[in-house]
Amino acid sequence: MAGLLTKDQVSHYAETGQVGPVPLLDADEVAYFRAKLEAAESAFGEPLSRVPGQFRAKTHLLYTWMDELVRHEKILDAVESLIGPDILLYHLTCWLKEPGDGSFVSWHQDGTYFNLTPAEHVTAWIALSDATPESGCMRMLPGSHLAGQQSHEKGETAGNLLSNGQKIALDIDESKAIDIVVPAGSASFHHTHIVHSSGPNKSSDRRIGIGISYIPTRVRFVGEGRVPAALVRGEDSFGHFDPEQRPAADLDDAARQFHAEACDRFFASHGSKRTEKQAAAG
Repeated sequence: MAGLLTKDQVSHYAETGQVGPVPLLDADEVAYFRAKLEAAESAFGEPLSRVPGQFRAKTHLLYTWMDELVRHEKILDAVESLIGPDILLYHLTCWLKEPGDGSFVSWHQDGTYFNLTPAEHVTAWIALSDATPESGCMRMLPGSHLAGQQSHEKGETAGNLLSNGQKIALDIDESKAIDIVVPAGSASFHHTHIVHSSGPNKSSDRRIGIGISYIPTRVRFVGEGRVPAALVRGEDSFGHFDPEQRPAADLDDAARQFHAEACDRFFASHGSKRTEKQAAAG
């Protein structure tokens, strides 16, 4: 398979459910994207994570510079190594932790509420600041993706960056977890079923990660109705998703309206999972 990652890296991903860090952005690009993000926050007067209206979700539908990031050639080259040349962008979340704010992410699997089949979704986690144990980097259980989708339950919501506090309904042996250290400009890639979490930011800098969910075009949505996705590389001969609308200008009226509708459809789908048999029957 073509792509940026080596055969060893692709094998490591298959065996452990994660690979990285992989250097992708140079220092100028990191500075550019971070400056754009923080300028957008300055206009609101607070971090995107605190702005009403899900601005930290599907942010690529609102800003041309985030649309640029999700289509970055090196990111897509790495993703192609893992899922092939025909690539859809399914979702995006800005994972922002301010120094000392206590925010965390409970142990979970990304695929729990994504309603996708087959389970070939990969998250590219792009660091715009250093992600370290001190700053609350991700922690993962290597190989946990091989067990498939696990049951989840509602957990603590206060301070949890997962809005409904979902957590995996398993006892976690944290001695088996590894820290996913990602320097600014690098990315970590992880499978939709790998079990992971992250702790609070105890460093002096913000922890800024952009989680971009990519899927091969053959993947289907098995929730109620249809949701949008963006073709970012190759061809889509399946048509399982409605096309996303790229922003013509930052925060213009059309972008705001499409973003709001796309978020409504995406988050409504979290509670509407169907089986493959039901989906095939319509």
